[in-house]
Amino acid sequence: MRRAAILAALGLSLVASGCGRGDDTVTRGGGLCGDPRLVGTVSGLVPGRIGGCGVERAVRLESVHGVRLSQPATLDCPTARTLGQWVDQSARPEVGRMGGGLSGLRVAAHYACRTRNHQPGARISEHGKGKAIDIAALQLRDGSEISVLDDWGQGPKGRVLRRVHRDACGPFGTVLGPESDRFHRDHFHFDTARHRGGPYCR
Repeated sequence: MRRAAILAALGLSLVASGCGRGDDTVTRGGGLCGDPRLVGTVSGLVPGRIGGCGVERAVRLESVHGVRLSQPATLDCPTARTLGQWVDQSARPEVGRMGGGLSGLRVAAHYACRTRNHQPGARISEHGKGKAIDIAALQLRDGSEISVLDDWGQGPKGRVLRRVHRDACGPFGTVLGPESDRFHRDHFHFDTARHRGGPYCR
């Protein structure tokens, strides 16, 4: 009986260590990265197929503070926690009661071992480090959505998009949207890279 208890405890320890120590641990409540409101699974090491890619302690995030992701997103813990902060402090309150409230995020991209904007010879994207997520729409409880492609600059939904884009700047180190370049006309790019001159937001 005692041996079984020890083995069970050891198993839990190994699961937790898959996400690393300290801020990368799985909580007893089942949450990820020290936050019980982050729901998903521990991926651990995600090796990159080219130099500069890969995530040392990755999680596969499925839901953020009660808001589901349209597809599981492979991220590192700081990025997952920052997404939770943005949902709580901006996305949910800015959506308010529109469409019954915020229910989900339509994820356009997460981890991918590639260069920036898929351009040959460019630097490795933050997507290739597990530090980035692309959001194409805010999904609402009534089944409708606030789409970056369709609603940016258009009426009340467009105003919500501008505010959540603005609020992401600071918590995230890079924030790109439809007015940044042709690559981001249909989604927001958020990443946790830190820049010498402060957040880069367009």
